[in-house]
Amino acid sequence: MRIQFGRKEHSDAFKLECLTPSMSLADFSCPIEEYNEYLYKDSLRSQNDHIAKTWLLREQATGRIAAYMSLIADAIKLSATEKELHSLNYPFKTIPAIKIAKLAVSQLFSEKYKGIGSFMIGAALWKALGCNDDYCSARFLTVDADIEHDEGVLAFYEKNGFIKNEELYNKNRKTISMRKDIWV
Repeated sequence: MRIQFGRKEHSDAFKLECLTPSMSLADFSCPIEEYNEYLYKDSLRSQNDHIAKTWLLREQATGRIAAYMSLIADAIKLSATEKELHSLNYPFKTIPAIKIAKLAVSQLFSEKYKGIGSFMIGAALWKALGCNDDYCSARFLTVDADIEHDEGVLAFYEKNGFIKNEELYNKNRKTISMRKDIWV
């Protein structure tokens, strides 16, 4: 998948690739060490165990990793009011979703380019829609916004169309469960 975002001179500067065992990950570094550790130590094992699929955004010219995301299957519980908001008149307790389990942008690239994180959400949406077209259905894109490491992450996801899952909201959590309706 060829990437285009930001200014015109950034066109075709990036490529989204699925993680493979032969890929070097050593050049990636974001400010949250837990996310670096996941990419280096757990992402390939999680992929091999069919727990999460990881996608890398690489700069074409250098091959460096600008960002990554890991996607998993999910289901969310919605209150009656939340179901009504999305016109979901079904007796199901949970609704299927695709979850962004991890999303991280390299420190270097977050300073050099704007919009990479939002692009990665768009790429997750694109993958979810492809899944809906070809394999199985998911109504939402979900995320557990990591407010422990970055309080501004809530505003970032809201800017990208996510809303809090009230059914799962707990003020004492280190993350806030959020959803984006794929079909609006």
